Amino acid sequence: MLVLSALTAVMSAGYGAMFSLLGEFRDQYGIAESRLGLIVGVGFVAGFASQILIAPLADRGHARRVVIGGALLYVAVAAMRGLDACFAPMLAGRCVMGVGVGAASPAIKRIVIVTDQGRLGHSLGVILSAEVGGFAAGPAVSALLAGHFGLSAPFITIAVVNAILLLPMLALVVGETRAAQSGPRLAIDLLRARPFVAAVMLGSAVFVMIGVFDALWSVAMKDLHSPRWLSSLGISLFALPIVVFGAAGGRLAQRIGPFRLGVAGLAFATACVTGYGLVGSGVAMFAVAMVHSSADAFTLSSSSVAAGMVVPADRQAGAHGVLGGAQTLLAGISSAVAGVLYEHLGRTSAYLVGAGMMTALWVAGAWLARPVWSRTAPRT
Repeated sequence: MLVLSALTAVMSAGYGAMFSLLGEFRDQYGIAESRLGLIVGVGFVAGFASQILIAPLADRGHARRVVIGGALLYVAVAAMRGLDACFAPMLAGRCVMGVGVGAASPAIKRIVIVTDQGRLGHSLGVILSAEVGGFAAGPAVSALLAGHFGLSAPFITIAVVNAILLLPMLALVVGETRAAQSGPRLAIDLLRARPFVAAVMLGSAVFVMIGVFDALWSVAMKDLHSPRWLSSLGISLFALPIVVFGAAGGRLAQRIGPFRLGVAGLAFATACVTGYGLVGSGVAMFAVAMVHSSADAFTLSSSSVAAGMVVPADRQAGAHGVLGGAQTLLAGISSAVAGVLYEHLGRTSAYLVGAGMMTALWVAGAWLARPVWSRTAPRT
């Protein structure tokens, strides 16, 4: 758990650093909001393909190799991205980085789930805390390094730290049973089960929220004449409750039912996303974000816990690959759409459309989850 959590955190730090500097990329390199949204979105789409096509290999006895390979891709591209901040290299780098993280993340979740199924909620909550904690550290790293050493410094630094963390991963022994070679090579067949589709719907609603938030936060705060430190602080403090209470949220989801908890959390999150489009100042956006994050701390892991509960142990990487693939695809679409809407129609329209997309997904997920609405134990 320590090695995998640390690796997850550092990979997420690169995303946080990039998102906190989007406003600077726009102003310093003349990259329009629509292109910034495309940069964010293409990585999510690449992650979708990776999680669908590569992640199932982790269920066939290759979980450790998939994690290492994905992390190596991330290191290489993070270092290269630090050397050039023009549109085309950033777009290509974000695409390859999405492939690396998309492969590694479901494999990591498989390892922690099958290690101790009785503590599935806790384990996934710990990984969520690491992921969000790394994302929160990214803006702090960028604020510390970018102002003194340039916009490339945060990415090069994160690449070096990630490379160092790969050393203990190389020595890690992962106990797992190789699945039958005649088993399914992809996990699309899991979508035949309504409970799993319900988990995917809830998780996709979460990532529509993330896609809109990531694409617009830095730019919106800058256009509301907020200082850079407030924008960076908002990302870091948004993540803090999730880091502190993520494991508790996973345990809560397992205790009272991830579908019930996830739907309640998404309904509240939708109201907060609407608020981002209606408030009139950066300080007000910051205040909404702090309330939003306090609720997300206890509900954000629900969709992952739900997916882990409704599929067998030997399909966990494939299931989380499909879940993560759907999430990254919807995040990519929503971030690209949000960037275009922001550029042409303004902040209010961009956030309201995002809130509408979220609502459609979590309402559909709640309806599909009726047979397992109260489930609190993993499927055997």
